[in-house]
Amino acid sequence: MVTDDQMPPFLLNFIGIFNSYRMKFSLLLFLSVSTTFSLQAQNQDSLVKEAAKTEIWEPVPAVVTPGHTNSDAPSDAIILFNGKDMSQWQKKNGKDAQCTIDKDGSFTIVKGAGDIATRKPLGNCQLHIEWRSPATIAGSGQTRGNSGVYLMGRYELQVLDGYQNPTYVNGQAGSIYKQYIPLVNA
Repeated sequence: MVTDDQMPPFLLNFIGIFNSYRMKFSLLLFLSVSTTFSLQAQNQDSLVKEAAKTEIWEPVPAVVTPGHTNSDAPSDAIILFNGKDMSQWQKKNGKDAQCTIDKDGSFTIVKGAGDIATRKPLGNCQLHIEWRSPATIAGSGQTRGNSGVYLMGRYELQVLDGYQNPTYVNGQAGSIYKQYIPLVNA
């Protein structure tokens, strides 16, 4: 190993300058990295504080569990027809709905009995309905299996046999009758 007194003076000066710059470089690098982390922490803190102004933690929404199978209703569903009775339904005048419950678990409104409505008033909801067209296909356009589900006593979700049955598009199955065209031809 060569000692400082054995090195030529120009090399000693070079090493001294190099070590000095290396130390400054390391110090600058350290300052730069720590400043970056410090700024990121400050920015993160300010973002968290800003976001906290608009965060809402309560009330916590209830957990909705899906049905065990595709045909089972989710845990928060209100079952309006269970295939056995019409206890959730009434005529518009409040009397019992006049329907027959078919062997397959569906119901048919007695012809001429008029509209039915849910006994319980319902508001904002997701609606799942299933229907089937009449066994005997007769008529065309709006005369073929025409029915509907009224929402809020005002808007009709059109139920209609639409298979190879051209009609005006804002009157097809799935439309909000004469107001909105359905997204698909159901």
